[in-house]
Amino acid sequence: MESRLRGPARLMLVSDLDYTMVDHDDPRNASLLRFNALWEAYYRHDSLLIFSTGRSPVSYKPLRIEKPLLTPDITIMSVGTEIFYGELPDDGWQHYLNHNWDRNIVVEETNKFPQLTPQAEAEQRPHKVSFYIDKVKATEIMNVLSQRLAKRGLDVKIIYSSGIALDVLPKGAGKGQALAYLLKKFKIDGKLPCNTLVCGDSGNDAELFSLPEVYGVMVGNAQEELLHWYAQNAKSNCRILHAAERCAAGILQAIGHFHLGSNVSPRDIKDFHRCEINIFCPAYEVVKFYLWYEKWRCAEIEDSEQYVQNLRSIFHLLGVCVHPSGMELPLHQCIDAMGRLYGDKQGKRFWTWVDQLSSAQIGSDTWLVKFYKWELNENERQCSLTTVLMKSQVEAVDNFTWLHMHQTWLDGFGIADAESWLF
Repeated sequence: MESRLRGPARLMLVSDLDYTMVDHDDPRNASLLRFNALWEAYYRHDSLLIFSTGRSPVSYKPLRIEKPLLTPDITIMSVGTEIFYGELPDDGWQHYLNHNWDRNIVVEETNKFPQLTPQAEAEQRPHKVSFYIDKVKATEIMNVLSQRLAKRGLDVKIIYSSGIALDVLPKGAGKGQALAYLLKKFKIDGKLPCNTLVCGDSGNDAELFSLPEVYGVMVGNAQEELLHWYAQNAKSNCRILHAAERCAAGILQAIGHFHLGSNVSPRDIKDFHRCEINIFCPAYEVVKFYLWYEKWRCAEIEDSEQYVQNLRSIFHLLGVCVHPSGMELPLHQCIDAMGRLYGDKQGKRFWTWVDQLSSAQIGSDTWLVKFYKWELNENERQCSLTTVLMKSQVEAVDNFTWLHMHQTWLDGFGIADAESWLF
């Protein structure tokens, strides 16, 4: 298993997606964007982000387009039956799950239950057969089906979640077993994470909380079946928190509760005149700048000349910005144009966030920072791969001077409001 980290992760965060990381009841995606800013500013460089979802690869892709999700290091999909490192599947995990599993027999037996309504074809996977079932009938059907499959010589696991979904998996599958498999591989490689936090809201997340030596958070909107499991199995476990906050906000609460690191998102900055918090980190500087950029254009901060002057102090007088179109502009010309754009997105759906932010010190006081910069304007998205050259200024009020910026459109996302795309 390849890892971009040379040593153990400071924090490995393993989160379910729907109604855990993603709040589908919040069209502003406020808590998700707060988490994004925190992760990229403080954790991306030395920690691991894993999404563990019931979604298949097919249904995961539209969620990535619909919501401002970060790119995880690892994705556990289809209720723990598939593991991906980027686009690469873990073939060893697939081979392991073949033991005492015959999908054709599972389909044959489940077809005998008219109470089971098959889920969409996209959710039917090599090691997962999925249905919808009425809550009242679920327990009885699960018991009978389990007995019939055992008589056919199969070792299966039946998981009921969200008050409606029923999944038949190999006995060795599931979100908990998939994570245990990854932890074992990290341990063999000498990269066992210093701390692991698992996050969930429904019944198919329960296994995650059963693993020893992990911290867990059931988000504030956790469903009845997960709370029932907790009451029956883990109420005395002080390493599991039932958060007061919903979804990603509950994850932030847990990071602070368990003292796993900073849980104050840069998005919680109220006064950009006084936002220095003694952090010498290029990632933090990048995240802070793009939050200012968003708030400036949405008129969520005051129209103050001091903000523009602050920008002039951190962008080098001779610095150059290469626009995604290929046009070269002096950075200070971009700042002048930025001043004229105050409030142009006021009252509109306009967000910015950065993803996969990495930095490398290439000289005694020089840093190369790379990231994907996303911008959503109403329902149109744009993304550029952005590279920034920075010089550290430890004794100055601002820690870094921006020397050069180069942007390249991500295929399929260089659209719409390109004429006002400055940074």
